[in-house]
Amino acid sequence: MSKAIPSGLSRRQILTGTTAVVAATSLSACGDDEEEAPVVRPQGVPISPFGAESTADEVTNGFDLSSKTAVITGCNSGLGYETMRVLAARGAHVFGVSRNLEKATEACNSIEGNTTPFAGDLANFETMAECADAIGATGTPIDMLILNAGVMALPELQLVNGVERHFVINHLGHFILANRLMEQVKAAPQGRFVTVGSQGYLWAPDDGIQFDQLDGSWMAEYVPNDAYGHSKLANGLFSLELARRLEGATATSNVIHPGVINTNLGRHYPLHIRIFAGLFSWALPFFKSVEAGAATETYVATAPALSETSGYYFEDCNPVIAGHNMENAAMAEKLWAVSESLTQDYIGSVGESVEGG
Repeated sequence: MSKAIPSGLSRRQILTGTTAVVAATSLSACGDDEEEAPVVRPQGVPISPFGAESTADEVTNGFDLSSKTAVITGCNSGLGYETMRVLAARGAHVFGVSRNLEKATEACNSIEGNTTPFAGDLANFETMAECADAIGATGTPIDMLILNAGVMALPELQLVNGVERHFVINHLGHFILANRLMEQVKAAPQGRFVTVGSQGYLWAPDDGIQFDQLDGSWMAEYVPNDAYGHSKLANGLFSLELARRLEGATATSNVIHPGVINTNLGRHYPLHIRIFAGLFSWALPFFKSVEAGAATETYVATAPALSETSGYYFEDCNPVIAGHNMENAAMAEKLWAVSESLTQDYIGSVGESVEGG
């Protein structure tokens, strides 16, 4: 594991996440109080020259993406907006997805380049299926499907179709989109699924996905970061199982941790915490800028060196061996089966007739 919780904080302090600063520190501190633990890299995966301070502009410098099409969720703010901006600037045609068409259109119209807005609410399975249908109707192979949008730290336990809301939005809504667009991504010369996860997977239960209590009842007392971490573990396991299912195809699947960034993702934290983060994030070493936060997903979506890299977890534009069930293949396979059962009316592919370019 590349990062560890600082020894000065108890696990309960980290998991309760009573302040954004404690939460951010837990995701950024390394090793013990004095020294950083060494980063463990998987063998055989290309190492980039980029790092924590690299930006999305820098990792795509000199790229011509004019023959590429990208789909990105959460295009209207934060990392999604910056990733869309950079990909479009490099010539890609970006299909920007947001909760409603107004937000998507406003975001797409505000940047230079070739963009097309689409609407899809990750908490509403029917709209995600409709979004995929609309994208499928373009008949365009998808070179990059970037599952970027998400929600964090909902103050109260909320259910959608009987399932805890973080899990629905961060995992199941994207599961539908990825499955319905599967053939379009596979139709591209080298399609890539990039899932924006988080090192928050460390907040997930020690025994992993709580398959029998997806309504959140596994938490004796609702803790927002626990629920978020559970969904982020699901992101990683989804990407892992997808990579296995893509074996033999030219498409790949990887999951990334963007870093700790002061974006709209933290909008559900208490007001005083959001004010503190807004005022002081520039001075705290574990915070990244939005430009740097978007670098890893942009790098993994575009780097020529990663054309055959699949099934890995990336931080700071480089692969890292993750722990805490993130590489549990059996759990990943079970998650896929359970996710299929929960979304069975919405996951049929819409792209079988798409021809590769």
